[in-house]
Amino acid sequence: MKGGRLTESLRVFLEKGSDWERKPTTLPGVFIVKLPPYGKSPTRLVVEINPIDSSGKPSRRRGFIIRNSQEFIKIREMFTDDKLADLLRGIDEVNPQGPERPKPKPAEEVIEI
Repeated sequence: MKGGRLTESLRVFLEKGSDWERKPTTLPGVFIVKLPPYGKSPTRLVVEINPIDSSGKPSRRRGFIIRNSQEFIKIREMFTDDKLADLLRGIDEVNPQGPERPKPKPAEEVIEI
């Protein structure tokens, strides 16, 4: 998506979206969330990373929130550490499996990236 169209879509969502509203994007598992003002922080948008289930819905109530590009760079470095992958494989081995989720529902409005 062209930067101008993306910026305009985000600007409209920031102005007209409801507090805590979550909008899906064209990247599966990536959502935009409108945060309400808090203390001295104004209303703003953040990225939520939340893997989707087989029905296309977020698999968790709240995903991982990324507030800005500098935070993303630091997080990306942590995710590329092989020790984290080893830790998660160990967790997979000891945790029991959860129940399956329902099948996909019709598509809703998404923010194109």
